[in-house]
Amino acid sequence: MSVMYYGYLPSPIGKLLLAATERGLCRMDFEEGLDMDVELASLAAWAAKLDGVSAESVELVQGGGYIPQAVKELEEYFRGERTAFTVPLDVRGTPFQQRVWQALVDIPYGTVCSYKDIAERIGSPKAVRAVGGANNRNPLPVIVPCHRVVGAAGHMVGYGGGLPIKEALLRLEGAAVRYTIPQEAGL
Repeated sequence: MSVMYYGYLPSPIGKLLLAATERGLCRMDFEEGLDMDVELASLAAWAAKLDGVSAESVELVQGGGYIPQAVKELEEYFRGERTAFTVPLDVRGTPFQQRVWQALVDIPYGTVCSYKDIAERIGSPKAVRAVGGANNRNPLPVIVPCHRVVGAAGHMVGYGGGLPIKEALLRLEGAAVRYTIPQEAGL
């Protein structure tokens, strides 16, 4: 039996679904208005794939594990009281994705960089598109701060939660961006 802890966090950017293994926080999703049974079935299927087991052998446990620590740290972040996260992570991906995600964690709070900057930091200067793909597959937005990556000219480009959320996160951190979206994003 594989255990996956989960919890929800209401936040200024919408309701967040958090998931953790025994080793650390492994996933964060922006709620898309799905019904809870659908969300939990999707989480169980994802956890099963992660562990190479059947969805029926995944036990979903609300709260517990690293969920309380993640909720506390995210609440502090959204209040402007935290600039880095210490909750243990269990982020799985290819070696290339792992290098990209580590480079994202290394982007200082309140700053932005380009996909090209990340490609150069990981020693693959020609892999700008692949960096974009890894950034897009980041399972822990906000905590692994993919919102801090902008286009080469400093303009905001795609974000899994949508550009209004990306801008809201950058505004919370005090980062300057060249393209703005109307205030409806919250924060």
